[in-house]
Amino acid sequence: ELVKEAIDSLPEEFAKRLNNVSVVVGDTPSQELLKSLKLPAWALLFGLYQGVPQTKRIGYSGILPDKITIFKNPIERISRTEDEIKAQVKATVIHEIGHHFGLSEEDLKK
Repeated sequence: ELVKEAIDSLPEEFAKRLNNVSVVVGDTPSQELLKSLKLPAWALLFGLYQGVPQTKRIGYSGILPDKITIFKNPIERISRTEDEIKAQVKATVIHEIGHHFGLSEEDLKK
């Protein structure tokens, strides 16, 4: 529900540009996933974008949707209140959508 609220809160000019992307909720990233991302086993990964950013789509058709996964347990682990959970979910959804639009980690830290 919180992920849906975060997406629904996007400004219309961004929401209407979401293209071929699904957003799902997972419990915890697997150790294999963390290893493939070169993250330590204890890393708290809140979200992950997997796909082809819109800025790199050339001849893009017939492709499976990009995937944004929001990881529930790490977000709950660092949050003390329902409001903190809601804020972190929204921040994570927006961060991962930023990757869908072609923003790098450096861009998103600004």
